[in-house]
Amino acid sequence: MAGMERTEAEPIRHSASDNACFQAIFRVLLVAGLLGLGLYILAGFLRALVWAVVLAVALWPLFARARRRLPPGRHNLLWPAVFTGLVALVLLLPVVALAVEAAREAHDLLAYAREAERNGIPVPAFVAHLPYGAEAVSAWWNAHLAHAGLAHELSERLNTASNRDLTRSLGAGLVHRVVLFGFCLLALFFLFREGDTVIAQGLRASHRLFGPRGERVARQMAASVHGTVDGLVLVGLGEGVLLGIVYALTGVPHPVLFGALTAVAAMIPFGAPLAFGLAAALLLAGGAVVPAVIVVAAGFVVTFVADHFVRPALIGGTTRLPFLWVLLGILGGVETFGLLGLFVGPAVMAALILLWREFTDGAEAVGDPGGQSPPVTEDVGVAVQGRDLPAAGGAPDRPGSPAR
Repeated sequence: MAGMERTEAEPIRHSASDNACFQAIFRVLLVAGLLGLGLYILAGFLRALVWAVVLAVALWPLFARARRRLPPGRHNLLWPAVFTGLVALVLLLPVVALAVEAAREAHDLLAYAREAERNGIPVPAFVAHLPYGAEAVSAWWNAHLAHAGLAHELSERLNTASNRDLTRSLGAGLVHRVVLFGFCLLALFFLFREGDTVIAQGLRASHRLFGPRGERVARQMAASVHGTVDGLVLVGLGEGVLLGIVYALTGVPHPVLFGALTAVAAMIPFGAPLAFGLAAALLLAGGAVVPAVIVVAAGFVVTFVADHFVRPALIGGTTRLPFLWVLLGILGGVETFGLLGLFVGPAVMAALILLWREFTDGAEAVGDPGGQSPPVTEDVGVAVQGRDLPAAGGAPDRPGSPAR
């Protein structure tokens, strides 16, 4: 009887084991299918969503500090709304300033266009002072730009059906970008509001899927975003302010706008020379040779100090990542993802370098003796290179309670 019971029980155990195996396989397939379908549905908004995540990670230390000073109310709406509004204001102010300046200059531009249509564009004074090729440049200018009817010829060339289609596509693209910008701000608001829960769940999921290494990689990627903000955005703004002062002193037209343009260009490696080179070219076109030389010299000095001393110290000090890999991550990220790559590229490089160091030197090389991270279920605060983050596990902070 006992033998018969064992014989009958064995198929049941095998059947249960097979069912569990099949269920695991189908669960993986279901998750993969739903994940792929979700990414396909959100494909048009993924870039805006990633921008929202980058902005939330970059501003989270400041957000947590403000929340500690003045704890939010029951619904946790005040500080998320304030920070989202500040982000929108900072991003929209340059665009509004540029539009206002363009509207002011529209009258002068129309008058200049009418004068060019009647008499052409005269040869600039600096052409006669060129050390080489002055006669050739003057001859080309007189043949193509200095004669009457120039504007009429240009209008005939531009008045085509393809250009009208281009205008429609540009308008549609502008509307699409406005919608994406609004979606980015909306996502940023909810990331600020539910940031404690998102961070706790993200660290817990990283620990469960990849173990302690996954949690360390998540922290390192957040640290790389902070370092990139300090090393690229803040340093770029500093370069824009310094060179804006130089523009004002040397007589560059619209020094504030050129300073803002320089700040944006300086966030991209090797972008600042394009901005102050354009400013120097405008001075040179007006015959101001010495101020143009001063602008170029000051621009190269400021960018040399920023690129070789300030940025490596800020980015490398936060991520413990060699600046060469930071530079490669930035350039490759910009080429692949556009401006978003300024933050995604260094984050990926930081994660890869961390994994490589753990693989070659062990966990002690990355500051984790024994190779174990604290379990995510512990209700403790974690820090990313000295920056505050919510608890890695346990219950997230309730709205209205001060951040730990």
